[in-house]
Amino acid sequence: MDLSLTPPRVLRYHRPTWHHARRTEGSIHVLSRARTAILVLLFSLLAGCVSAPPRVANAPADAPTPAPSPPQVIEVPPVVESRPQPATPKPPPVATIVVLPAREDDLWMRIRAGFALPELDTPLVKKNEARYAANADYVRRMTERSQLYLFHIVEEVERRKLPSEIALLPMIESAFNPQAYSRSHASGIWQFIPSTGKHFGLDQNWWYDGRRNVIAATNAALDYLEQLYAMFGSWDLALAAYNCGEGCVSRAIVANQMRGLSTDYLSLPLPLETRNYVPKLFAVRNVIADPDAYGIKLNDVPNKPFFTIVEIKKHIDVALAARFADMSLQEFAALNPAFNKTIITRNDRERLLLPTTKVDVFNANMQRYGDQQLHSWQAYRGQRGESVDKIAAKHGLSPRELRSLNNVQEKRGKLKTAQLLLVPLHLAKPLPTAAQIATTQVKSAPAVGDPSLPQTYVVRKGDTLYSLARRFGTSVEALTEHNHLDGAALKVGETMEIPAAVLVVVAHEVAADGDNEEGGARPVRVTAEAAASHPPTSAASRTARPAPAAKSSFYTVKRGDTLYSIAKAFKVTVAELARWNNLTTKSKLRPGAKMRILPVTR
Repeated sequence: MDLSLTPPRVLRYHRPTWHHARRTEGSIHVLSRARTAILVLLFSLLAGCVSAPPRVANAPADAPTPAPSPPQVIEVPPVVESRPQPATPKPPPVATIVVLPAREDDLWMRIRAGFALPELDTPLVKKNEARYAANADYVRRMTERSQLYLFHIVEEVERRKLPSEIALLPMIESAFNPQAYSRSHASGIWQFIPSTGKHFGLDQNWWYDGRRNVIAATNAALDYLEQLYAMFGSWDLALAAYNCGEGCVSRAIVANQMRGLSTDYLSLPLPLETRNYVPKLFAVRNVIADPDAYGIKLNDVPNKPFFTIVEIKKHIDVALAARFADMSLQEFAALNPAFNKTIITRNDRERLLLPTTKVDVFNANMQRYGDQQLHSWQAYRGQRGESVDKIAAKHGLSPRELRSLNNVQEKRGKLKTAQLLLVPLHLAKPLPTAAQIATTQVKSAPAVGDPSLPQTYVVRKGDTLYSLARRFGTSVEALTEHNHLDGAALKVGETMEIPAAVLVVVAHEVAADGDNEEGGARPVRVTAEAAASHPPTSAASRTARPAPAAKSSFYTVKRGDTLYSIAKAFKVTVAELARWNNLTTKSKLRPGAKMRILPVTR
């Protein structure tokens, strides 16, 4: 019914005045009934317009049969206004974790698809976003390091159905530096303190620190985060507890409850570092989600495994394992940072992480040399009161070298307590050299003398077989055998013959695809004996002459310098720089010290 139709006229009843008082009682009743009838009719018409049901197309079978001439039902058209009506709003989508198929080749896209944490409303997020935007080079280095580990972490996060923001947490904890070590003694990319690491099964001993094991520490960190989420019921509180401990967050919650305050993350009286911790993760999340908005270019990270787990069944030197895999020590240590010493022992669960492109060559070399002894170091148990000088001399080291290899606890030159010390193991048969390992991979090539390695050397005060071997890039065994020495002690003034090393200038290594990006020659340092076993065949090699000796240069160490940064600046390796200066690859540099730099022909 059209509500705009003029309603029926309503008769108004006027209160009777004094001159109507004499009307009869019957007249009053007639007027009253007429008024009531009119009002009932009006309300019936209105109620019929509002509640009249629409005609049903298909009536049920048991419905009564309608009359032949049903009353006509007038449909009421909707009121149309002059302006258009807005569309009915749809509810906002619910955040879900979406796993992209493995064929997608961009790991960042896969991570973005799994973002699921609700927004955090605090200006600290914007503050940290601005900090990352102002340090684009820092973000670039951090994401470059992450590509070694990130695929494995994302796989584990998705397997547990966790938000993919969790995979970015090592960026906050350690910037994906596997050697990161904090003031509170937290270590590894997930920054476990010793007690928490032990609680989650991360072994820590003289040889090995499981907190730096990428596989073990990732499992432990995700176990811990799941436990914290179950305890607090929200990810922001769980992440805060990961930073300052569950006891810290629990006490803050109780304190707010006693004062009648809110117990959400932003309301809790947490330490300053923890109040900034979760906003920092959200800032990283936002940068990864839209790097262009912050002027940052992310390193490409393929959506495929970077490393493969390889099991070993015997002790092996770290340097030799790296050689077997055709890797530098720095590359090997980045994937296997858990080993505290220069030897990998069987007690370390015999698992190595190697780039997938290096597994075949490593296994081939292990099979070829597996029947030999593959380690040249041993643990010596020093007794309380034993002389440090005598222990060093006994194993062909200077006291300084012994101390550089070990954290010696001594008093007045004697051991304070019984302790394990790492010392060289004098082998009956030397370990395979780099040239021997590369025998099937190196073709014949002309050789020239290496100017940095003299043929003879006069022993000076403080020299040891170990220091000379390191200085001249050979082994203690080779020096001992070449000079027919009976013991480890050297006499000042005597002349030592140094096994001459040569540089294979145009040796082409048959490497796996992508190992040698330039596709050209890669120089390989080998011993003279190894070179002799593969004599050159080209005409150039028959006329090769040693190059004239080049002069050393010296660099003054500045604050903040490291062996890596200096080696990179002079385009040499860390091992070479350490050898030239009688240091270990882990030595700390003192500002003002002079570093010897030798020219190297690559």
